[in-house]
Amino acid sequence: MFEQFDLNSELLGSIKEMGFKKPTSIQELVLPEAMAGKDILASAPTGTGKTAAFLLPVAQHLLDYPRTKPGFPRVLILTPTRELALQIGDDCEKINSLTKMKTGVITGGVNYGSHSDILTSTTDVLVATPGRLLEYIESEQFDARDIEILILDEADRMLDMGFSDAINHIVAEARWRKQTMLFSATLEGAGVIKFAKEVLNEPVFLESTPSRKEKAKIHQWMHLADNIQHKVNLLTNILKQDEVKRVVVFANKRETVQFLSGKLYAEDLPCVWLEGKMPQDKRNKTMERLKKGHINILVATDVAARGLDIDDIGHVINFDMPRKADIYIHRIGRTGRAGNKGTAISLVEAHDMLVIGKIERYTNERLQRRVIEGLRPKNKESRVAMKKPKIKMNTTQKKAKAKKIAKRASKKK
Repeated sequence: MFEQFDLNSELLGSIKEMGFKKPTSIQELVLPEAMAGKDILASAPTGTGKTAAFLLPVAQHLLDYPRTKPGFPRVLILTPTRELALQIGDDCEKINSLTKMKTGVITGGVNYGSHSDILTSTTDVLVATPGRLLEYIESEQFDARDIEILILDEADRMLDMGFSDAINHIVAEARWRKQTMLFSATLEGAGVIKFAKEVLNEPVFLESTPSRKEKAKIHQWMHLADNIQHKVNLLTNILKQDEVKRVVVFANKRETVQFLSGKLYAEDLPCVWLEGKMPQDKRNKTMERLKKGHINILVATDVAARGLDIDDIGHVINFDMPRKADIYIHRIGRTGRAGNKGTAISLVEAHDMLVIGKIERYTNERLQRRVIEGLRPKNKESRVAMKKPKIKMNTTQKKAKAKKIAKRASKKK
């Protein structure tokens, strides 16, 4: 029970109102260490309560050490996408609903004037994307010296998205902080461990193993496709099946998102779409229509792979295969959330087989091959030749090999 963590009564009341009955595995690991003020490097699958794992200690810290004077935020949470920032901001407000703590959200894609209240009045917790926040720091509209706790959520994704310089700048500006926590669904991104060593001080490494109830059961399979038209036909066939209700369809490019949206409407399959360069107001409307069930198909680029927090997404379909195996994990993590079952279907062309091999090695699981009658592929599955790793030889081995080559050459003579 949450009472074991000595949380304030207001926080326990908020937890009860939010429907939390007992802590998840990641919350049980993080809460005592975070409330002890330790730096944390934590990894947990999506949908297992990772956000509350850092928001509850933050809220308790602010209650234990009340603000003595007005000023800039004391807690900063950095996230890779606008959607995730808004979701965390909403969760923070719910957790602090019975306290007087003020939460602010700063992201790109919105009018600069909409952030004036956050920048000029007292805010306790700020959730932000790195790019827009750095602009305010450089223009001296935001001062990071009051930050006591810094949280980097989905840090691997932020680094992959090219936010490395911005994050390092912000981290340096918040150098007077007392505690830093780094969270991610995976810690496989290039440079994450190196980055963690630079920003964390003697961190506690926490990796949760979700219980059977928390753990998502995601059925995964793939359909071979001959070309893009074949993939479109497979996609529309799947979306018209009765058991397919709430779906996210992933594509790699915004041009493909727009192309697919048109194709689906032509097949009487209404959908909404989401991609990186959409204005924030349109993105908000898209998410609202999806969450309220007005539309049940979302076509999106990977901007939706983080921060899309809807528990009843039944299917994820990869129209385009992601370029990296860890992105595949984040995509399929949009389904099977909160212990629900989910389905992940990939539409695979010949040139995708290399990444399929990477995904199968990464997950240690072979993707089942399936066919749809009437849409069988004409081409057989292509086999990708794996390069043999080069074995480094020491000096003795090199000399021995040289002798063998010389011996063969002398025999030929």
